[in-house]
Amino acid sequence: MTVLVRILQLLLSLSILVIIHELGHFSFAKIFKTRVEKFYLFFDAWFSLFKFKKGDTEYGIGWIPLGGYVKIAGMIDESMDVEQMKQPPQPWEFRSKKTWQRLLIMTGGVLFNFILALLIYVAVLFTWGETYLPTANLKYGIVTDSIGHAMGLRNGDMILSIDNQKIEKFNEIRTDIILNNRKSIQVEREGQELNIPITEDVIPLMLKGKFLIEPRRPFSPYVISFIDKDTPAKAAGVLTGDEIKGINDSSFVYFDDFQGFLASHKERSITLNILRNGQPIKLAVALNAAGKLGVADSHTYGEIFELKTIKYNVLQSIPAGISTGFKAIGDYLKQFKLIFSKHTKGYESLGGFITIGSIFPPVWDWQVFWSLTAFLSIILGVMNILPIPALDGGHVMFLLFEVITGRKPSDKFMEYAQIVGMAIILILLLYANGNDVVKLLKKYF
Repeated sequence: MTVLVRILQLLLSLSILVIIHELGHFSFAKIFKTRVEKFYLFFDAWFSLFKFKKGDTEYGIGWIPLGGYVKIAGMIDESMDVEQMKQPPQPWEFRSKKTWQRLLIMTGGVLFNFILALLIYVAVLFTWGETYLPTANLKYGIVTDSIGHAMGLRNGDMILSIDNQKIEKFNEIRTDIILNNRKSIQVEREGQELNIPITEDVIPLMLKGKFLIEPRRPFSPYVISFIDKDTPAKAAGVLTGDEIKGINDSSFVYFDDFQGFLASHKERSITLNILRNGQPIKLAVALNAAGKLGVADSHTYGEIFELKTIKYNVLQSIPAGISTGFKAIGDYLKQFKLIFSKHTKGYESLGGFITIGSIFPPVWDWQVFWSLTAFLSIILGVMNILPIPALDGGHVMFLLFEVITGRKPSDKFMEYAQIVGMAIILILLLYANGNDVVKLLKKYF
């Protein structure tokens, strides 16, 4: 069920983004009286799921959910309609318009994507405000993994700053380290301030989802709210509502102590000390190779830590939303540069539709949905403006060449460029989605 919810969120989000993107091209084409022959959500190779015609334009929904398109008369695009280009130019065609008009038509999709992102951020802040965990409110410090320990961090460290700059929002620490090439973390440990260097090998690991930095939380009370099927806890008779008091008569102060105990007893038998309906009981549990029980409790960060919430009225939400949008654009451009870095090997972390779908929550949350849709709109805008033939940026590149040189590339050149661009895009799609498949295989095998 959770997979279906993620798929539905992904399809709805992409549908919104594609329609808005193509509406950008469509709107500028109409402003300059350029004929739009097709306006499609998804691709309609061989047949469409739904279509109707109004005026000169056929509107429809294709069956291949990989995007969408508008077919503008008088230009070489995804349709590869080269026969039309053999006819004399008509005043309603794209090729007959002035260069600056064609430039606006081609950048309209990207422009609308960026505007959509800003509008969504404004609406999200006005509707829900902003809630986050201040770094200063991590009263138990952080929890890190073996990578963090190798750097010099320890569980319980209180993060003071990154490169001597305070980070207000705890969830921005990882992003700040990755995007801004930070060199050190300042922490407080047992009353002393320490400077922990960030080694060069950390960024590639962080891009792969490694190097854990999370808020440290106390263990008790640990009341079970979920038990996964086919797990050691299920087999041992653990029930939802049970409170774990300890293991083998040992108690725990912090949750990471509890996790560490389980990890050190992989494939061994332990005794859970449980409080059930007010009565203490003991259950023998045979741990698996993962060293996990397969349970979860209902505690949220809001119950453990003091979160900060900022509410915005209409006038406040506009500049705050625009500022959030521009920051997101800047952060994504920084992140995009990492893809081409030999040091960070960001290209190894490229993901396709499975990766995109996995960022959506397993339950429908409108605030998260719209926030992710805004960010995906930024990604779509940035990707489309890349100077690759077949993308909007490729057409813009050739239009700029025309402006600078005064010469227009030939139709035959544009035809070949379109084919090359489509091949590049196909290779990138195969690579990104291939990465997803490899990750899945590594996860389960």
